[in-house]
Amino acid sequence: MRNLPEWAWALALPASFVMLWSTGFIGARLGLPYIEPMTFLAIRMLLATGLLFAVALLTHAPWPGSARAVAHTAIAGLLVHGCYLGGVFWAIDRGQAAGVTAIFVALQPLLTATLAGPLLGERVSRGQWLGLLLGFAGVSLVVSSRLQEGTAGSATLISTTVALLGITLGTLYQKRFCPVTDLRTGGAIQFAATGLVFTGIAAATETGRITWTGELVFALAWLVLVLSVGAIGLLFLLIQHGAASRVAALFYLAPPLTVVMAWGLFDERLAPSALAGLVVVVIGVALVQRARPAPAAQG
Repeated sequence: MRNLPEWAWALALPASFVMLWSTGFIGARLGLPYIEPMTFLAIRMLLATGLLFAVALLTHAPWPGSARAVAHTAIAGLLVHGCYLGGVFWAIDRGQAAGVTAIFVALQPLLTATLAGPLLGERVSRGQWLGLLLGFAGVSLVVSSRLQEGTAGSATLISTTVALLGITLGTLYQKRFCPVTDLRTGGAIQFAATGLVFTGIAAATETGRITWTGELVFALAWLVLVLSVGAIGLLFLLIQHGAASRVAALFYLAPPLTVVMAWGLFDERLAPSALAGLVVVVIGVALVQRARPAPAAQG
């Protein structure tokens, strides 16, 4: 694997991230019939904490050197894991289709590109803006049929807005304040902080009832190993080595894949416009990834 050329790594890492990230909505859809959302997330976060803590100890990974660095890492985790996952799982648990949830959080690349300039000093070129807008248009085509069914209520809209703000601000915060944090120790800190929050929310608002089924165990194992460790690790690796706006554009590929998976697994039907949307999304992401960033303003 170490002998792979640079272009192969540049393609493999984003592709792997998109494929893994897309399964998160499906894992939630599979497990939530048997467990309440905050309880589900609390168990997921605490299991991921134990796993990454063990990995960090066995591999002698470096820990943040100050309390300030630990706090920054925890805040990034609360935004990315707490706000984003809490909003998504709550909305899906309340009956919102996976595709509908995906369309709202698909606004994240546009919001990230808008904020990356004032917060990170990044400049977004005209070609990248065009690609971002095309990406959102494509996502809208893919899931428009789900929105027309009227499955997005006001409460779930608020929940998915929280998710959108969480993943957007968390991505920017991670890039700004935790650019070199080790993925093993940083992940353990983030999952621990988020797990404690979810545990408190679950204890205060839910019954704690769990129906242990094969589907729930599989969903939990998949979300811990593949999403919390694999996809999140790839996300923060991509953030460390790429502009926030370019990394954010990859999120556009997740909703179309989610809709396809939901169609295959749960019979959530695809509208004819979805096929056109898939093509538009791919074109938009390609434009963002290939376009050169605009030159920084001279002061």
